[in-house]
Amino acid sequence: MSPGESSTYTWAGRFSEPMSDLVKRYTASVAFDQRLWRQDIRASLAHARMLARQAIITAADLEDIERGMAQVVSEIEAGIFVWSPDLEDVHLNIEKRLTSLVGDAGKRLHTGRSRNDQVATDMRLYVRDSIDGILALLDQLQSALLDIAEREAATPLPGFTHLQVAQPVTFGHHLLAYHEMMRRDGERYVDCRRRTNRLPLGSAALAGTSYPVDRLYVAELLGFDGLCENSLDAVSDRDFAIEFCAACALLMMHFSRLSEELVLWMNPRFGFITLADRFCTGSSIMPQKKNPDVAELARGKTGRVYGHLTALLTLMKGQPLAYNKDNQEDKEPVFDAVDTVTDTLRVFIEMVPGITANRRKMRAALDEGFATATDLADYLVGKGLPFRDAHETVGLAVRRAEELGMDLSQLSLGELRQFSPLVGEDLVLSVEASLAARNHQGGTAPEQVLAAVDRARRR
Repeated sequence: MSPGESSTYTWAGRFSEPMSDLVKRYTASVAFDQRLWRQDIRASLAHARMLARQAIITAADLEDIERGMAQVVSEIEAGIFVWSPDLEDVHLNIEKRLTSLVGDAGKRLHTGRSRNDQVATDMRLYVRDSIDGILALLDQLQSALLDIAEREAATPLPGFTHLQVAQPVTFGHHLLAYHEMMRRDGERYVDCRRRTNRLPLGSAALAGTSYPVDRLYVAELLGFDGLCENSLDAVSDRDFAIEFCAACALLMMHFSRLSEELVLWMNPRFGFITLADRFCTGSSIMPQKKNPDVAELARGKTGRVYGHLTALLTLMKGQPLAYNKDNQEDKEPVFDAVDTVTDTLRVFIEMVPGITANRRKMRAALDEGFATATDLADYLVGKGLPFRDAHETVGLAVRRAEELGMDLSQLSLGELRQFSPLVGEDLVLSVEASLAARNHQGGTAPEQVLAAVDRARRR
């Protein structure tokens, strides 16, 4: 390429021939990284203000850059900005348009920075913004769960282990378990945000810059808590993106567990709940079907987010310091994780308030699994029988009730005394008594469920 020949590439002076069209298509990222445009412009304006403050560029240059960037923003928001694959990525597209609008001032914008620290900054801003949005949605979903938990605080439901009836709980208590999971999810995002919120800009390509930049001033303008302290690490680190996807994977795992239960509970063999029709679909051949497709899709999309976490871990595992082109592949996993988690949160925020409990079916299910067997064992222990002996005694009683096709609570005192003479007139084997007995913080007693709802709301 001759010295006077123009090129769309900022680095073309080093090369003797233009890039092949195949390589252009293979290396271009603008088709997906253009969603970083807000973060890119925000970081560029902060960088420009710092350059002017440090007298690296003039006040007139800064005025031109701010005016040009305002025009770029208006064009993008209006949908008339022309994104060119020949300009490779979001950064060069914006810089070229800025330069076409304001001339040499646009060319001076890149003083003291590299695309390496530029994209690292944009990605951190994007992840930080995404975390803030996810946290707001999580708060709404947790509130929706609390509302149902309060409404169903005294609704008996079989608690399961191994998907077998174990002990009575309440539906409200059961839903509070998911509230706790999502509370931890929120804490993880907050913690991830803290490590994400460090400024790479000023690290340039890998070694820092010889210009007298003020990184702390840029950090202040952009709302970062501090700086990435090592320039090599700053441009090549993607731990924050991996950690973000890990938090997303855990949140989706919790959605998947809830979805699995919604699917089971919608099955007529359970019949514990109904979902609003607008969150279900029918069948093209079976007129009676009402399928919980939203829950099923959330369960399926969980694997998609797991894949993004694995992709990022694999992306980074073999990279030497510092920046490598491999890191262009960090964006699509992060973007799709954001979209998947955000969409799932939004649809569950709308769907959860429409969950209707079938209290009759829930109560009837408690008559099918000897759910109060542990209460009988606890009663015998209270009468002085060692727990292991009580466990064996109740096991024999359960076997007899099963032979008779009855629940333990349906056996007469006389029949129960055949297994232990400690059984007295004070024995009460009922679901309500079982629930009331778990009257401690974290227990399933209705008053404890209401107290937990109150604590969660105040928190």
